[in-house]
Amino acid sequence: MENKDKDEVDKLKTRLMSAWNNVKYSWVLKSKTYFSRNSPVFLLGKCYHFKAEDIDDPLESSSTAPSDYELVAGNVEAFRQDFASRVWLTYREEFPALRGSGLTSDCGWGCTLRAGQMMLAQALLLHFLGRDWTWTDALSLPTLDTESWTSNAAKKLVASLESSLQGERHAVAGATSMTQTGLAAEASVTLPEAYHRKVVSWFGDLPSAQLGMHKLVECGRSSGKQAGDWYGPAVVAHILRKAVEEAADPELRGITVYVAQDCTVYSGNVIDSHRGLPPRPGTTAHMDCRAVMILIPIRLGGEKINTEYLDFVKGILSLEFCLGIIGGKPKQAYHFVGFQDDSLIYMDPHYCQSFVDVSTSDFPLESYHCPSPKKMPFNKMDPSCTIGFYSRNVRDYEQISEELSKVLRLSAKEKYPAFTLMKGHGQDYDLSRPQSREWPFLGESRRTGATSGDFVLLSLETSSPHSADAGSPKCELKHPGN
Repeated sequence: MENKDKDEVDKLKTRLMSAWNNVKYSWVLKSKTYFSRNSPVFLLGKCYHFKAEDIDDPLESSSTAPSDYELVAGNVEAFRQDFASRVWLTYREEFPALRGSGLTSDCGWGCTLRAGQMMLAQALLLHFLGRDWTWTDALSLPTLDTESWTSNAAKKLVASLESSLQGERHAVAGATSMTQTGLAAEASVTLPEAYHRKVVSWFGDLPSAQLGMHKLVECGRSSGKQAGDWYGPAVVAHILRKAVEEAADPELRGITVYVAQDCTVYSGNVIDSHRGLPPRPGTTAHMDCRAVMILIPIRLGGEKINTEYLDFVKGILSLEFCLGIIGGKPKQAYHFVGFQDDSLIYMDPHYCQSFVDVSTSDFPLESYHCPSPKKMPFNKMDPSCTIGFYSRNVRDYEQISEELSKVLRLSAKEKYPAFTLMKGHGQDYDLSRPQSREWPFLGESRRTGATSGDFVLLSLETSSPHSADAGSPKCELKHPGN
């Protein structure tokens, strides 16, 4: 009887905490992202410059980018459209309960999984649509709502608490407040837009979604993780690999995930992955060629980031086949996608949005795209991270290896390089193997202001800088937000 009462109390605590996080991460504050007119901006291998004159070579004295980078000069709108076309995966609320937990939201604990989803989504966009693809509606995205947040949040908190206390789950009609202009089903949909919608649907918050939160949490169980636990960048890399391997959609059989072992990329393993060796579970024949998403868990310093790796990180993000970095700052995980000067540009999952039913043919797409970028000084970055690359075939990988070798020289000033490229094969990693190198995000975040000479590129709303995603992995996180 006592155990039953304790279970009921734990369930009530979980519901109350979930309700609080749903409100906490729905609050947004007005702020602005500043970009310099005099420095290039890199976004996943593409270079933009917002100054119309004197742009012969904005990086002529820099060693952080390959000599053949693509320059788009004086076009702010092109940068905005490119950034807003990337798939944005954030906290969601009121989705079907995660098995074994009763949680209907990942607010407060799922940010690293979301960052991993964003990296995987970028790999799929490259795979199906190529790097030059942009969403036609990207520039018409509505801004995030920041008006009357106090009254709306208060009402939402009361409704959430009432729902939690009653043990009921009230679906939100309309799923999202985002406008649905231009998203009505049409008789003829272009192939790129069909793939765009399909990619987004794979990350839906439904048990049936191939790469959704429900699937990732299930894949994490084999490594001892549960819904509400803290997930590190290296663990997420292995979870992504397992999720892609187990995906049933035939479209996803053309891509696989390779996770580097001990900061070493073994070329033999990558080439075997391209050639479909060994065959996937449930298949009877090898595939002629598969694309490979290469994930490399690394650590750029001790308890704090080693600033000597700045040029290396810039070099990585300047490569067009780069998928970004799963990383963050203390207690918060982000998806880093670019840089300007000594600041990183990232996509932030710490924004709670309503559940969207992606099983419908015309589900709204706006909430899966972010209208505004964020920036963070490099020295605030947590050293534990996972970098990703996309390789279409063996020939691609050979070229990638050459480019990576050049970038790795930027970290050669350190006693140990960020990672190494080796010929031959390494032993397979088991997802359940303890990740001894995985460190938690430690410390507190701080806000930084703009410097003189900067200009405001876009209006930006951000979640509270004091919100924390997780604690030390030594603690068992029974409830989100601990």
